Amino acid sequence: MYAVIRTGGKQYRVAPGDVVKIEKAAADENGSLEFSDVLSFSGEAGSLGRASGAKVVGTVVGVGRGDKILVFHLKRKKQYKKLQGHRQSFTAVRIDSIQVDGNTYSAQ
Repeated sequence: MYAVIRTGGKQYRVAPGDVVKIEKAAADENGSLEFSDVLSFSGEAGSLGRASGAKVVGTVVGVGRGDKILVFHLKRKKQYKKLQGHRQSFTAVRIDSIQVDGNTYSAQ
């Protein structure tokens, strides 16, 4: 069982029990997140479907910042150079369950 969700402008393939790093997201006071933008899901092997009322529920495991990337701009022959660093913040989320059409698929 897996689902494809969209959050932070990106798409993730998630299954119950997975831990995914998404862009920084605000959680509830109990640390849970609910993703209602489910693009597709698969209940058993070989089948793929869509459901309008599907949602994915997860728990925040931790927050942090990713590795630093360097952005370098150069205009040759003009003596122009610019170096800039960037670290993207993330939220680590453990997927607890996928709810589709009244059925709930949870981690073992």
